[in-house]
Amino acid sequence: MTDPQPAPPRGDSAPAAGIPAPPPEMSRATPPATQPATPPETPLAMPAQDFRATPPPGPAPQPPAREVVWARLITFGGTALIVLVGFWQMMLVFGDRPQLLQWLLLPFFTLTFGWVGFSFCSMLAGLVARAPQTPADPGTARVAVVMPVYHEDPADSLGLLAALADELDQAGMAGRAEIFVLSDSRDPDYFAAETLAVAALRETCPLPVWYRRRTDNTGRKAGNIAEFVRRWGGRYDQMVVLDADSVVSGDAIRQMSARMAADPALALIQTIPMLVGGQTLFSRVIQFAGRVYGPPIARGVAAWSGDDGNFWGHNAMIRLAAFAACCGLPELPGKPPFGGTILSHDFVEAALLRRAGWKVRLDWDLRASYEGSPPTLLDMAVRERRWAQGNLQHLRLIGARGFSWVSRAHFTIGVLGFLMSPIWLSMILVGLALTAKVILSRPEYFPQTYQLFPDWPTFDSVRMTWLFAAAMALLLVPKFVAVGRAWRRPLAENVGGRSRILASALFEIVMSALIAPVQMLIQTRQIAEILQGRNSGWESQVRKGSMPPWGLVLRRHGIHVASGLAILLVVAFLAPGQLIWLSPILAGLILSPAISRWSASPVFGRWARMAGLLVTPEERQPPEVLSAALAQTRRLRLDEDAATLLGRDPAALSRHVALLAPLPERPPARRLPAIAAEAKIAAASSQSEALSFLDRAERAALLSDPRLLERWAALPR
Repeated sequence: MTDPQPAPPRGDSAPAAGIPAPPPEMSRATPPATQPATPPETPLAMPAQDFRATPPPGPAPQPPAREVVWARLITFGGTALIVLVGFWQMMLVFGDRPQLLQWLLLPFFTLTFGWVGFSFCSMLAGLVARAPQTPADPGTARVAVVMPVYHEDPADSLGLLAALADELDQAGMAGRAEIFVLSDSRDPDYFAAETLAVAALRETCPLPVWYRRRTDNTGRKAGNIAEFVRRWGGRYDQMVVLDADSVVSGDAIRQMSARMAADPALALIQTIPMLVGGQTLFSRVIQFAGRVYGPPIARGVAAWSGDDGNFWGHNAMIRLAAFAACCGLPELPGKPPFGGTILSHDFVEAALLRRAGWKVRLDWDLRASYEGSPPTLLDMAVRERRWAQGNLQHLRLIGARGFSWVSRAHFTIGVLGFLMSPIWLSMILVGLALTAKVILSRPEYFPQTYQLFPDWPTFDSVRMTWLFAAAMALLLVPKFVAVGRAWRRPLAENVGGRSRILASALFEIVMSALIAPVQMLIQTRQIAEILQGRNSGWESQVRKGSMPPWGLVLRRHGIHVASGLAILLVVAFLAPGQLIWLSPILAGLILSPAISRWSASPVFGRWARMAGLLVTPEERQPPEVLSAALAQTRRLRLDEDAATLLGRDPAALSRHVALLAPLPERPPARRLPAIAAEAKIAAASSQSEALSFLDRAERAALLSDPRLLERWAALPR
């Protein structure tokens, strides 16, 4: 691979060179049907990077600030001290002559103890964090608000964009901000609804709204954004990347734009998305935990990351010139899961920016940033399968040339976040095996014939109890510190008072303790599947959950129940006294079908809210952008099937056709769905009959081809 020369970086103090003023076709007075789908192309080179080559040139690196050095010392120095203390104390527990199983238990315990200690020290580092400042000069940078979508509810997604557009208008950014919907949808029902929603949004939106749908989904989400950068990146200075269920306020974008314009070396600003909109009990537990515990944790991560921050893939602002020069992602050699498309591209893009000298920062003070949460435990497992594969894929990239040690630390933390499940499981199994060996085996005090003194088996149970208490303290103290922090702030008033916060925290701790062993086994199985070479695929996200049937949860959690019952019977027979320590794990496994099903219930979620449990400030006092998004969603939602509307409403059909991309030249073999659709339309006596004749591929061909649509629309309804 060669080392490509990037395009020279451009500051944000003035509009990008060659960017014209908004053309007449972007005017709100122009009918949406006559507006082009996309603006004139303004290409920006985005070469694929070589992880073995010298990084492209960028700003000169600067030494970390004093408070960042202190935060890193607290985080990594404190973690190292906790690991050493845990190792030393466990060696004392085992005595002078540890047995084989004790030696095997030692690394598993040390890693688990250190992982819990790292989270504690990371949050502690937030005490030295310095809040970023927003300059008075907002700058004049051109901003693209980019939302990639893939088989999403268009009314929900575009409702968020509509509300954001109004706020950007109020913030004085309407003259330099535009919205780009980047669709990767292939299902015809989805992309037909997308075009109609975009057309409806254009009628009232104070900002230009563009729409582009790819038929070649190379690179998934990262490839979707890269194609946008290469075709239209030169039109903008900055871009805000959103997920289909996320949004930031207009004021947050104004502040990010001003901060980036004031610092020519700043390439990426990541915000802290707050989870909102949770309806099921599961999503509300995650939502509450993220709202109360998330800010102090994020503040700590921001403190030790400094200018070596990470990227979470959305709700962030990016300097386009730097991103294009540094973040073109190649396909990894080999087959998935370790080869092919880089799944967790965001971590890699942040590391690539940093290795070229650009600053990547987590601005923890920008709180007007929101996203949805997975509705059920099973839906969370589907997401984590892809995240697990993406993070394990980073093992191939962690040693790339030029990455900073902090970027490598982000990679390591991401990998350990999933490997800790099999490590925890291994610690439990080795511990059970050690208990069984002590109970079942006959002790041999004189293993050698001429041994003078016996080998007494040693195990310091008192010291082990203190170690367990220390681990629980490292795990729970940060949560109660966050609760205490919420007590001293207006947060308590916005969630029903201090007693409600404490009750919600206790409920969350119990639920998390029950769910944790199930997630441990799920993630362990996922790791095993990845190591066996199984690819995760690319599925659309589930945003709205429903209570799964008993048959499904029993199939998915049957192995968890069986594992819990087997351990319960063995331990009850061999060492009943150990059940008190294992009770949270065993209860979570044995009750997993009921927990999975009932936590997916919106009814129980509503009951919790009515009882004042798991309530967040965003529910008591909804942010304006979220309230407006709900109203916009109702306005944009179709009352009927998109294809049916296209057939009966010529205006809707013309709007849909206006947003279609020109059909490329294709060989006959790739035009077979269109050829078959044309023949079936000719044989049909009505629009509905024609649609009933078409399979999914032929339906997609129809809704992508203006000529076929014209012939189909001419049929009687």
